[in-house]
Amino acid sequence: MGTATDDIRLRIAETLGDTALRDAIDQQAIKQASQVRVIEAAGATVDVDDDQWRRLTGNNNRDLAPMTHTRMQNLSLYLWESNLLANRLIELPVAYLLAEGVELRVTDPDAQKYLDAFWNDPINNMKRKLKKKVRELLLFGEQCWPAFINEHNGHVRLGYLDPALIETVVMDPDNAEQPIGIVTVKSRKGIARRYRVILNGTEDDLFTQRTQVIRETFEDGLCFFNRINELSTGTRGRSALLAQIDWLDAYDQYLFGELDRSQFLRAFMWDVELVGATEEQIKTRARQITSPKPNSVRVHNDGEKWNAVTPGLGAGESAENAKLFRNHMLGGATYPEHWYGGADDVNRATGESMSEPTFKVLSSLQSDIGGILEDMAIFVINRKLDPTGQEVFIDPYDPDPDLVPEAVWPEMTARDTTKYAAALQQVTAAAAMAINEGLITKVLALRQVNAISGRLGVDFDAETELSAALKEAAKRDQGDVYSDDPIKDEDE
Repeated sequence: MGTATDDIRLRIAETLGDTALRDAIDQQAIKQASQVRVIEAAGATVDVDDDQWRRLTGNNNRDLAPMTHTRMQNLSLYLWESNLLANRLIELPVAYLLAEGVELRVTDPDAQKYLDAFWNDPINNMKRKLKKKVRELLLFGEQCWPAFINEHNGHVRLGYLDPALIETVVMDPDNAEQPIGIVTVKSRKGIARRYRVILNGTEDDLFTQRTQVIRETFEDGLCFFNRINELSTGTRGRSALLAQIDWLDAYDQYLFGELDRSQFLRAFMWDVELVGATEEQIKTRARQITSPKPNSVRVHNDGEKWNAVTPGLGAGESAENAKLFRNHMLGGATYPEHWYGGADDVNRATGESMSEPTFKVLSSLQSDIGGILEDMAIFVINRKLDPTGQEVFIDPYDPDPDLVPEAVWPEMTARDTTKYAAALQQVTAAAAMAINEGLITKVLALRQVNAISGRLGVDFDAETELSAALKEAAKRDQGDVYSDDPIKDEDE
């Protein structure tokens, strides 16, 4: 009898149609069944299923089987190319995140030059290639970008390693969720490359001694390795289409079936009735009859009747079934129906409210992509300041604010700012009144104003803004001809 893990793998294999994996599991089950279970001669256990317990610190494999993982990547790419709905599930987030681009900004002017040089490098060409990188991150669930560093000036250029060429992701033995190296599949010459995963910090600070020894074996270069939809103890990422793969394929089959039925519905045949004719007369007339051409003339007496007969296949619930399947997949991806043309009962108010969860999911993805870009930017700045990589200038624990990069995104969609503008005016007036009454501080009042102005895309720090405003007010007072102190004016 197989374990629960084998049952799960078997169902996955049957779902994906992976016969090789299914045969391997069956053979393993037969082998296990043939083994004799050894039981201690004496002693007692607390539970009858004591042999099925595991240690809490045990190492569990949370990844898909290698063959299943490869099949996931191949099917995701195939569906993106051939299935319209799968294509939209990938392209919509790419468009919403990157249609207007993204910028890496830093306060220090020299550091900004480093980032601009990296971003606009003809090889990196991030304005064009970033969309492909994000698209393939969603398709394959992971991305590996080898980094090539100029030994003299520290300039960084990115390469690309196809996820299908990743054989093993080596994890930190002392931290199961941290990848430390990438091993590629072997080339035709039997050579596998070993890339060291880039982390911003010193080796002594980030890793134990034995982990450092392992990382030293990855001598073929450095790489950025990023994953989505992974589990804490998993090594590989998962495609954004993984949960929908079977449904997308079934949806395609259903639509093609409906297309075939529509062709059948257009077909017809001529039924000819010969009234009072004998069998011999019917056979003779059948040899003479040909199908009439369009706009032709047919002459006959009342002994011959012609009727056009069409198949009655019935298509009453086809549209509803297609809508059910489509919404099942769209809902699983957190996209409302009207984003894919289904706007039967949607107006502007309901459309905006239905889109709110979608924008939350897109904002979460935007945050992940922003973190990837910011980590990359920190590495670029550090390497420009020290091409050898021995020194870290942006301390992760106490960074210089002028050297910390930020990914700046435009608004994903045009907002209705009228309600926020009205609210800003009301909150500002109420805050000023509360300050005059001595009920709140100016800092708290600015925080209230910032809560609304942030909705308009203008975010600020209350303490910093108050300090700047007071300094600006003091400068204006110094430039006034008349002083606010009448006694001082009389003395002068």
